[in-house]
Amino acid sequence: MVKQGSSRWLPAVPSIIFLRGDSLLFLLAIVSVVSLVTNELSRSYVIAADFEGFDTDEFEYEEDANDAIHAQSINPSPPAATSLTQSSTAESHHEPPQPSIIEDPPAYGVEHGGKTYAPSTLEFWDEEEFEGIPFQIADPSPDSPAAPLEPPASAEAVAGYPVPIPRQPFSLSSYAIEIVCISFLIAFAINFLIGKRQNELVALCWASHFATKDSIFDKNFSLLGTGDGKEDAPLLLKEGQDVFKFYASGRRFCQGLLATMELRSRHDLIARLTNLLFNKKDTITFEVVMSEDAMDHVVLAVARKKLAKSMHKECRDLQRFATVMSTAPSGRRWVAEDLLVVTESKEIAGDLITDVVIDQVFGEKAFEKIGKGFISLHFSDQHPGTHKKLLVLKFVLPGANNMSDMTRLVNLVPYYIDLIGRYKPSAQARAKTEAARAKAAQEAFKEMQGVRQETLQKKKAEKKKIVEEAEAKLSAEAIRKKEEKERSRQMKKLMPKVKMLRSH
Repeated sequence: MVKQGSSRWLPAVPSIIFLRGDSLLFLLAIVSVVSLVTNELSRSYVIAADFEGFDTDEFEYEEDANDAIHAQSINPSPPAATSLTQSSTAESHHEPPQPSIIEDPPAYGVEHGGKTYAPSTLEFWDEEEFEGIPFQIADPSPDSPAAPLEPPASAEAVAGYPVPIPRQPFSLSSYAIEIVCISFLIAFAINFLIGKRQNELVALCWASHFATKDSIFDKNFSLLGTGDGKEDAPLLLKEGQDVFKFYASGRRFCQGLLATMELRSRHDLIARLTNLLFNKKDTITFEVVMSEDAMDHVVLAVARKKLAKSMHKECRDLQRFATVMSTAPSGRRWVAEDLLVVTESKEIAGDLITDVVIDQVFGEKAFEKIGKGFISLHFSDQHPGTHKKLLVLKFVLPGANNMSDMTRLVNLVPYYIDLIGRYKPSAQARAKTEAARAKAAQEAFKEMQGVRQETLQKKKAEKKKIVEEAEAKLSAEAIRKKEEKERSRQMKKLMPKVKMLRSH
C-alpha cells in the first residue's frame, strides 16, 4: 500500500517543483503575502509583551543590545545559492524544518564555534509559535573604530536607591524677586527715617522763628504751647509724621489760636514719588476763635481767582451771604490782579483791606515778592462749625532755611485779630447784614421744620406698619372685638355732653 501511494505522488512532484510562467509568479506572490503576515504578527506580539509582566528596564536593555548587534552586522555575507531541486536545510513551504538543524543559542558572552552570540528579544517569545534565531556578532576589524557603548547603570540605581542630583551653580537671576523686595523694604526704611527727620526739622525751624522768646507770638500771646505755662512744656504737638500743631492763647478779642502744619509725606516712599508728580507743598493754617462780643457782622474771603470761586461754591457762609466783588472801591488802591475778593458788602471789604495790608501783602509789588506763600484768608461770623466766629488764614511753608520769608504773612494774624475785634460797620451796612442774617435764620428755621416734619412722618409710617403687622397676626374673633371697641368709642364722641348738677 505504501509503495502504491508513493508511486501515485511521484508523477505530481515534478509538476509542482518545475512550475513556470503564471503559476510560478502566483506561487511567489502567495509566499510573499504569507511572509508579510507572519512578520506583522511577530512584531505585534513583541509590542504586546510589555503588557504581559515583562520587566521594562531589562527588556529595553536587551532591545538596545540587539540594536547594537544589528548595527554591526548591516553588511552580512551573501547567502549561498540554492536550487529548487536541491534539498536544503532551510525551511520550505511544504515541509517543516528538521529539528536537528536548529540549535539553541548560547548564553550571552559565551563563545560557540569560535563566535560570540548575544541574546535577542526572540528568547522571550512563545516557543510553541516562534523560534529564536541567534545573531552573530561581527568581529570588529582593526581599521574600523569601535562603537561607543553606553555606561552601565550604577549599583545604586540597579538596587533601587535614588541617584543623587548634582547641585546647580549659584545664580543671582534665580533670586531676582527676593532681591527686589528686600531692596524696596530697605529703601522704604531709609526713606522713613530721613523723611521723618526732615519734617521734624521744618516744624522746629518754624517754631524757633515765630514761637520762641521775643518772637511774634510770644509778644502777642501770654500762653504758648500746651503745657499750661510750664517752662519745659513742648511748643508743638505731633499728631503724625506729617502733621504738627501749635496752640496759643491769652489775648484780647479772641479765645485762642490753633496753627496746623500739614507737611508733605516725606516719610512715605510712595507718597514722596507722588508728590514729585503733583507738586504738593507744605502748608500752615491759622484758626483764630474770636470772642462772642468782639466780632461784628463780617463775611470776607480773599484768594487767587480760581480758588476764590471754588470757595464761594463750597463754603456755605460765603454762598449764602457773600458775593464776588468784581470792581474795586472808588478812589482806593486795591489788591493785585491775581487775587479775587468775596465779601458781604463793599464797605466791609474796603474797611478790612487797608492800605497797610495792600502795601505789605496784597499790593502788586508786594504780592510779586511774597505772593507765592499766600493761599487764602476767610473771615466769617457765620462759619458752619462748632465755632461761629472764626478767622482762617492759610499760607505756604517755605524751606527750613527760609522761614523768614513768611514773616509778613504771619504778621497778618495778630493784625486782623485787633482790626476785626475793634471793627464796627456803619448803620447802613449793618442794616443790610442784619436783614441778610434774618432771612438766613428764617430759611434755617424752615429747613429745620421740614426736617422735623419728615422725621415725624417717618415715625408715623413705622408705627402704622407695626400696627398692620400686628393686626395681620390676630384671629377673626380678636379683630371683631377690636372693631366693636372702636365703634363704641366713636359713638361716645358723637353723643352730646351732659353736665350733671347736684341739687341742694
